[in-house]
Amino acid sequence: MELVLDRLTKQYKNKIAVDRLSMTLKPGVYGLLGANGAGKTTLMRMICGILKPTGGEVRFNGMGVSSEGFRDVLGYLPQEFGYYPGFTARDFLCYMGTLKGLPKRTAKQKAAELLEEVSLSQVSDNKIKTLSGGMKQRLGIAQALLNNPQVLILDEPTAGLDPKERIRFRNMISGLGKDRIVLLSTHIVSDVEHIAGEILVMKSGQLIQKGCMEDIIKIIENKVWECTVDNNLAEKLTESLLVSNFRQEGDHVFLRLVCDQSPCESAILAAATLEDLYLYYFSEETINE
Repeated sequence: MELVLDRLTKQYKNKIAVDRLSMTLKPGVYGLLGANGAGKTTLMRMICGILKPTGGEVRFNGMGVSSEGFRDVLGYLPQEFGYYPGFTARDFLCYMGTLKGLPKRTAKQKAAELLEEVSLSQVSDNKIKTLSGGMKQRLGIAQALLNNPQVLILDEPTAGLDPKERIRFRNMISGLGKDRIVLLSTHIVSDVEHIAGEILVMKSGQLIQKGCMEDIIKIIENKVWECTVDNNLAEKLTESLLVSNFRQEGDHVFLRLVCDQSPCESAILAAATLEDLYLYYFSEETINE
């Protein structure tokens, strides 16, 4: 099983959203990181066949993504997912199952299983308009899984979930990645850190890094520092350097900084994290979509 992206390109007038991106994905969980405008959503929409590329192609086991065969094995949760507010959660899933070609009885059985899996069984007969934002997001995740997809594309799936729900979701996704391709885009770095076997870093429409967390953070080894300084020095350092953590401790300030050289005499090297890497690449860009 493999999903091949071959020189995939999308251009809007004078802007290149995705720039000749090539990679091959096999079963596992891939975490897609990038700032606003990096091209993540455009990439996912082309993989799903919703958006036609300007150049290049996407193939799953040799078939194009516009084919009916690919739609049968695809599960997709877009960033903005449309609901029918007057439907109950159960009816909505049954309806979506029918649209995906499931027999009525199978759709009903699968809906019940997924409502249990995303902890919505107790509100399964409530109308969607009465559900919280987090509940609607979990319902969206459930609909993406209805046809037991081999390729699962999730765009900002943990938006609106509280910490407990996010942990439950992460555990569920980790299990799903054993026998299918899961591509997960998020701004919540800790979600990617916990569940992605491989991390893909996009910037300006290009894939600038791909690999396990241990490999991709090597670029900032010996560039992460921690120190505790007085307020005056803290102010100077934060004006000129990348700060990944700032914490007031009485009359002093604890700082975690990303920079090439020691920022002050008291600074000590710290182990790099994925969050440090994100800051290193995207500190000058807007990170809220």
